[in-house]
Amino acid sequence: MEWNKENLKGLLIVVCGGIAFYCALTHLSVVVHAVGWLLGILSPFLLGAAIAFILNVPMRAIERNLFPNAKRGTSLRRPLALVLTLVAVIGVLVLASCVIGPGIKDAVMTIASQIPAAFDRLQQQLMELETYLPEIEDWIGQLSIDWRSLSQKLINLAQSWGGNLISTGGGLIGGVVSGVSTFVIGLIFSFYILLQKEKLARQGRQVLYGLLPLAKADQTLQVLRLSNRTFSSFLSGQCMEAVILGTLFVLAMTIFRLPYALLVGVLIALTALIPIVGAFIGCGVGALLIAVTSPWKALVFIILFLILQQIEGNLIYPHVVGSSVGLPSIWVLTAVTLGGKLMGVAGMLFFIPLCSVLYALFRGLVKNRLAAKQVPASKWRDPPPQ
Repeated sequence: MEWNKENLKGLLIVVCGGIAFYCALTHLSVVVHAVGWLLGILSPFLLGAAIAFILNVPMRAIERNLFPNAKRGTSLRRPLALVLTLVAVIGVLVLASCVIGPGIKDAVMTIASQIPAAFDRLQQQLMELETYLPEIEDWIGQLSIDWRSLSQKLINLAQSWGGNLISTGGGLIGGVVSGVSTFVIGLIFSFYILLQKEKLARQGRQVLYGLLPLAKADQTLQVLRLSNRTFSSFLSGQCMEAVILGTLFVLAMTIFRLPYALLVGVLIALTALIPIVGAFIGCGVGALLIAVTSPWKALVFIILFLILQQIEGNLIYPHVVGSSVGLPSIWVLTAVTLGGKLMGVAGMLFFIPLCSVLYALFRGLVKNRLAAKQVPASKWRDPPPQ
């Protein structure tokens, strides 16, 4: 092996990387704490980037169709598109709250109206236990209980709970203030990103081509474009699928005269944004609300949900979301499971397009390797002879 400048540089990078990896493993808690501290500092900007990416999907469509043939006032097209996007998002949230709020209030009032009857039944059952009260009193009298010690323990327990409640309340207030400030900073940062996205993209390309070799920069940009296209298609397809599924539930429940049709439809549309498992969450909440009015209608709703879920899973989702993501169903389930375990609901939404990008890159790599090795298609396309 010839020892030149490039070889020594590569060897030095490998040695330093190995030492750094060993130090990270031996001081794993310090590394985790440092990563958490760094993410805490960058959280407003990461949140802002995520908000900008989500808002960019409808904003791009609005801007594309906003005065397309106008020759004047093009500089106002971007801010106007951003304002219209914010108005549309806020309008959807307000409409959903106007539907969900009164529906939940009606359900609570229905439950509250049934409480007196439940207390009457409880009182009747207690009166039926009067025949057993003498035996219960004799049994309690035979017990030797130190009531003074028991009362002191209860007082100490109440004092401990009170102190914990005060400290928890202070931490909760601090967390709410920190979360609100993080969201406001992230929202403002997302506005700057959306209003100057071409300039930021141009600066990013300059950095890539300035720091990386030409081939590596081209490959990195290709991966970024694929990621942007996949994530945008998944987001728009998931929203479209949720709207279609919620509309189907409203129509079907109205036809079968089930209560809370609009409320349950909106709930299922919102929870359907979570892939695979979201609609089942909406089904559980809807079944509980309907069961307050009539358990038999709740059973009808569950049967209706199973039928519509089959229609949605076999017809709507593959055409609306599956084709845009390009990920087989088995890997969609794997992505949802892994994302939910690692990052919760956000992981479910994030891992499907992420796995789709990795799947597309790995598929392209395998096809290129097969072509380079000149492997005939008959070797891998057809099953081997028995």
